Amino acid sequence: MVSRRDFVRRSALAGVSGVVASRMVWATDETTAPPAVRPAVASTWSFGVAANQAALAVLAGGGSALDAVEQGIWVTEADLTNSSVGVGGTPNADGVVQLDACIMDGTTHKAGSVAALEGIAHPISAARRVMEQTRHVMLVGEGARRFALAQGLATAQMPTPERRAEWEKWKARQAAAKQGHDTIALIVVDAQGVMAGGCSTSGLGYKVPGRVGDSPIIGSGLYVDGAVGGAGATGLGENIMRYCGSFAVVERMRQGMTPEEACLSTVKWIVAQEGRTEGLDVNFVALDRYGRAGGAGTSGGFSYSYNAPGSSQVTPAAVAVPVR
Repeated sequence: MVSRRDFVRRSALAGVSGVVASRMVWATDETTAPPAVRPAVASTWSFGVAANQAALAVLAGGGSALDAVEQGIWVTEADLTNSSVGVGGTPNADGVVQLDACIMDGTTHKAGSVAALEGIAHPISAARRVMEQTRHVMLVGEGARRFALAQGLATAQMPTPERRAEWEKWKARQAAAKQGHDTIALIVVDAQGVMAGGCSTSGLGYKVPGRVGDSPIIGSGLYVDGAVGGAGATGLGENIMRYCGSFAVVERMRQGMTPEEACLSTVKWIVAQEGRTEGLDVNFVALDRYGRAGGAGTSGGFSYSYNAPGSSQVTPAAVAVPVR
């Protein structure tokens, strides 16, 4: 005789198995798959176009998806006009630029991450070295800097004179105004369907020293599963990391949603939990394994870039319905 407790337990396990099985079938069943457009690259913001183009050039030259992610993000990290990423990034409240980055392999699910990294020109490369050269996923602060230097990565003087002057003005005002920032999150699928992604930022302008947002956190600022797709985030990291936002987007794609549907559903879910859109600043871009892209956010200002051979687009992201 089966007890009521055993019956309930077995029924629950069967239900879970059914869900897992159905998701696995969706992830591997090609009978209803949309036509693939590959290779393809998607990233946050209009400045992502240059990074996307560089990533496609790497793939065209025989580089891997990880190579494409790394070298695509190099373009944004080296852009001195970008005040939110890399060498041109905005310093913290002490006038020190602290950079965050991560990278993820969609096939192996291996990942590398650095946070509060100072003086290294390309934090995305440091993140990749963490993934490939250590048994760890994340290094922070001085330890991350020492590791990057030991790996022979290039240094850079930060902040730039322009950012230093802006910081001096901010310090004189002791401004409390919100400082905007625009993370680069970039996802690649190559011609064979191999996926990878990366994320890089200098974080919130004039932040408390040591503050780390969502960008280097796997599952928050970035998540890639090569059987499904990848997603990256930009906005106010504190509001993204509390909901493991990028992972939530990928899981919705696993259940059959398109990238845009998955991004919009995730944003609406976060809005519902918060009961507000004002000041939330939560935005996502996603790319599935077929090369379809989409994005969504909490305001009308967020856009994402998409590039494939013969195609280059900057698309305003879908906007979550405001709370009534």
